[in-house]
Amino acid sequence: MYTLYEFATSGNCYKLRLTMSLLGIEYSRKQIDITKGESRTPEFLRINPNGRVPVLETPDHRYLPESNAALWYLAMGSKLMPDDKFEQAQAMQWMCFEQYSHEPFIATSRYWMHVLNQADEYQAQLMEKRPKGYEALDVMEKHLSRHNFFVGSQLSVADIALYAYTHVAHEGGFDLSAYSAIKKWFERIEQTNHYISIDQ
Repeated sequence: MYTLYEFATSGNCYKLRLTMSLLGIEYSRKQIDITKGESRTPEFLRINPNGRVPVLETPDHRYLPESNAALWYLAMGSKLMPDDKFEQAQAMQWMCFEQYSHEPFIATSRYWMHVLNQADEYQAQLMEKRPKGYEALDVMEKHLSRHNFFVGSQLSVADIALYAYTHVAHEGGFDLSAYSAIKKWFERIEQTNHYISIDQ
């Protein structure tokens, strides 16, 4: 059985829970409270020297940190991974976009506001992150106005990677009311069999 070392409210951790639910993969959960330094203990650093969650422990007791690496590993050979080689590369393209153009602005804002509840303390940094966060949302909206999903014609790892933090972007102060294509995309994902929410 897989074991997920996670901080439950993290979108990066949610990616893996959602993936394993969609694929019917059994797993156990070990909570690591990053706000209390639990990812920086000697015990955890032996699992992931980078001191971050999530970490996926495989049934043969190997450890795989980095959410998108673990997402890719779980999805290989499944319905969530495109068969076409070019579409696989496109999925990786969007997963890189998520990590470099999306997550640093939207997820970080949510962490300061929703997890730490310190919006006032981080007000200047939040204002700095707004434009880049909206730029990422604009790119997504433009793509989804022409496509139901990010790659091919069905849900894939690319969608899961981007959905995790986008659907809770409002918790980081982002107004999604004008993003009609993104909201319809939310609905398509949430109607998928075995979908689970971030708080499950």
